[in-house]
Amino acid sequence: MLKRREHQIKAVCDFIDQNLDHEFSLEQLSSIAASSKYHFHRIFKSSVGISATQYVLMARLKRASLRLVFEHDHSVTDIAFEAHFESLEAFSRAFSRIFGQSPSQFRNQPKWHHWHLQFNYHPPILGDKIMDVNIIDFQKREVALIEHIGPEKLVYETVSKFINWRKSTGLSPIKTSETFGIPHSDPNSTPDEEFQFDICGSYQGEVPENAFGVKSGVIPSGKCAIAVHKGSYDRINESISYMYQTWLPDSGEELRDFPCFFRYINLSHQVDECDLLTEIYLPLK
Repeated sequence: MLKRREHQIKAVCDFIDQNLDHEFSLEQLSSIAASSKYHFHRIFKSSVGISATQYVLMARLKRASLRLVFEHDHSVTDIAFEAHFESLEAFSRAFSRIFGQSPSQFRNQPKWHHWHLQFNYHPPILGDKIMDVNIIDFQKREVALIEHIGPEKLVYETVSKFINWRKSTGLSPIKTSETFGIPHSDPNSTPDEEFQFDICGSYQGEVPENAFGVKSGVIPSGKCAIAVHKGSYDRINESISYMYQTWLPDSGEELRDFPCFFRYINLSHQVDECDLLTEIYLPLK
């Protein structure tokens, strides 16, 4: 019974995530959950931690906040209307109440740690995850990289620096270059001050000296297991765990002395969170 309910509530969350530009009705959502409309809100909140209405609001505000920081060609007003607010003033009030900053303040100097804390809720995690894992020969990539050292929740600060380097120099442009992430350890078991995450963009040659701290690097060639994670970066550890704990022990393969790494097929400010695609690579001997 509990397992069936988890599947039903996850189906509702997935439906909301995939249709953020639409309006939702109680009848529609309760139907997806196969629940009486009289009990749906209580069932949803008991499973996710917030109401369905609040889930819709937070999903739209999450998209809006990433647009504010990473898409400066979108005006605050356009972002407010995209988030289904009737006015800029209503959007600013709601944004400030939840994130403790006005949209303009967040755009200029986001407080990422506080931002992350507002999303301490999740749809049910289903334990029957199955992923398609393949083995490939990864070709060496020369990259420009910036090192993030510190709490995982502040990685977006370093991402912003890297994006600003790309835009200001015209090097490793987002639209025509690959983007990689390299976590040097598991953030869940690494002290904040020791966690390192490299943000990389494909770039051949020596990176010119710059004020952003971007430098040259290489992702080495070699055999890798690869799988595609679909959806939020917040849930990528579920896919990583599947590869390490379920796929690897039965594969007969051994890990190589290089961190797992990601290739971002698209980015969080370009598409809705449900449509994010991230390749996960496990380097093998």
